[in-house]
Amino acid sequence: MDPTQQKALNALESFVLLSKSATSPRSAADLVNQATSAPNTYVFAELLQTPNVSALKTAPSEYSTYYTLLEIFAWGTWADYSSIPNLPQLSEPQVHKLRQLSLLSLSTSPSTLTYHHLLQALSLPSVRALEDLVISSIYAGLLSAKLNTQAQRVDVSSVSPLRDLRPGSIPILISALDNWNSRCVSVLEDLENQVREVKQKALVRRKKEERDEAAVDKLVTEAKKVVPVNPLEKGKVSGGKRGAQDSGTAVGEGNDEMELDEGRGLGRMRGPKRGGSGGLKNAAKRMMG
Repeated sequence: MDPTQQKALNALESFVLLSKSATSPRSAADLVNQATSAPNTYVFAELLQTPNVSALKTAPSEYSTYYTLLEIFAWGTWADYSSIPNLPQLSEPQVHKLRQLSLLSLSTSPSTLTYHHLLQALSLPSVRALEDLVISSIYAGLLSAKLNTQAQRVDVSSVSPLRDLRPGSIPILISALDNWNSRCVSVLEDLENQVREVKQKALVRRKKEERDEAAVDKLVTEAKKVVPVNPLEKGKVSGGKRGAQDSGTAVGEGNDEMELDEGRGLGRMRGPKRGGSGGLKNAAKRMMG
């Protein structure tokens, strides 16, 4: 449990015990005044449920308004208090506490945390009064926030769970949670579909690369089998042999010529050999590309 919430519950406990002896409407109304004025009391649902305080709902109007006042402190705001006529006059500690609790309720949306909106919603006379209220709420552990004076906004990072649930708000809360859950499920489904699509494209690309590689290897293998013999080299070799059979001198010259020609022929033949199978593969890939 949040430490500030636990502290507030402990502070309310004594008033819950006192409610057992508040058997008259006047004593119950006085108890409401005491509970809403005391320091550290920020939750009031348990006090609202006690029999003697609940009896204020059907009491004469001068006392029943105290029950309405306690409801406002439990889950209402300063605007609620200002809009309902004939409510009891608040003391200075009650005014300060109700404005603090209203600030917690307004912290649910960034749009309601501008200086302009807060000054109107809390009926504060100046920016300095608003900043003092926010600072006192921070020191009381009600919220974590920073004053953004440049943007004229209160930046709230967390709020203590000190507001009671208004009657009938649970179905609305459940509906909001259901909508949030549906959006989460929809986002997860979209992500799963995208992941599935990426995997499918990767599989298709890998299969294509494997087919291309196999085709290249096949072309290289076939090319090695059908590489032709250089006809010039073959003719010169056979011519040299015939010259050698005709005369010794011719044989020498023929041999020299053959060696030179063979050297040139070998030079011409070494080009493809230096490229090896890698050159054939590259050529095959260019053809396929």
